[in-house]
Amino acid sequence: MDMKYRRLGSSGLQVSALSFGAWLTFGKQIGDNTAEELMTVAYDNGVNFFDNAEIYSRGEAERVMGKILKKKGWDRTSYVVSSKAYFGDGRRKPNQTGLSRKHLFEACHDALKRFQLDYLDLFFCHRPDRNTPIEETVWAMNLLIQQGKILYWGTSEWSARDLTEAYLVAEKNNLIGPTMEQPQYNMLHRERFEVEYAPLYQKYGLGTTIWSPLGSGLLTGKYNDGIPEGTRLTIEGMDWLKDRVLVEERLEIVRKLTAFAKELGTTMPLLALAWCLKNENVSTVITGASKVAHLQENLKAFEAVALLTDEAMAHIEGILNNKPTFPAWGWV
Repeated sequence: MDMKYRRLGSSGLQVSALSFGAWLTFGKQIGDNTAEELMTVAYDNGVNFFDNAEIYSRGEAERVMGKILKKKGWDRTSYVVSSKAYFGDGRRKPNQTGLSRKHLFEACHDALKRFQLDYLDLFFCHRPDRNTPIEETVWAMNLLIQQGKILYWGTSEWSARDLTEAYLVAEKNNLIGPTMEQPQYNMLHRERFEVEYAPLYQKYGLGTTIWSPLGSGLLTGKYNDGIPEGTRLTIEGMDWLKDRVLVEERLEIVRKLTAFAKELGTTMPLLALAWCLKNENVSTVITGASKVAHLQENLKAFEAVALLTDEAMAHIEGILNNKPTFPAWGWV
């Protein structure tokens, strides 16, 4: 099926509705040749957004992706690349992390060197920084845009309150505010995306590049009967993720969803991805993969969207039983 493209919020930028990210895989879980094969399959199937960050494998993920982009020689106008700043690339001295003007400038320059690119399409504030005034961050991002080093800036896992403050600072000073937010969003994690951000979609045209649409693999159904070898939950240092993901109550929900996916004539991963794609406030769904076969399956998600009729969505809602409720008092 042909790839579909969506505007990134109210901006004019078109991003593929399914995109490809490097978290946990590039420079860590998979070899460089596999990374190249995955990016090639994604690009050849219409994916035009490749997501990355300074912290991913401590900068190695960006170096690997940069080498691939250079080797493939794809037209620079045909793809969108992101980086994110906050956690740093492994260095831990003062100013090597956070959202100060100094770190944002240096993180941007370091990312450009690793990617071997002249500019970043998207640059994210990877988390809120309580030690830096939001005003300083907004001014720094605006200046990076003016200098032509980044084209759009955004946030990841910011609260609606912090995002609103960023918009107000931008409006007050005639600066460019955030274009997009990168939140976790999937069948099991809905509150912030569906309720907290709702006013921001309407008022500011906030775009979204959602991560973890498969709930760290839980929503693929592969953990329904235990932990298979070679999955991300067996990677050293991922115990925190294992404890968060493998909750029996959640596993039981996924088992029921898996059975329903079979009834519909699709698979659990495609059902989960299609469910995310159904939300009009999702600009792009970031997929990750360590195997080409998994990526090729994920890219068929649009075929499953057609199966999600109102009746099917209502059935899924019944299984999930987690529909967020809007506050009766509205928003402040």
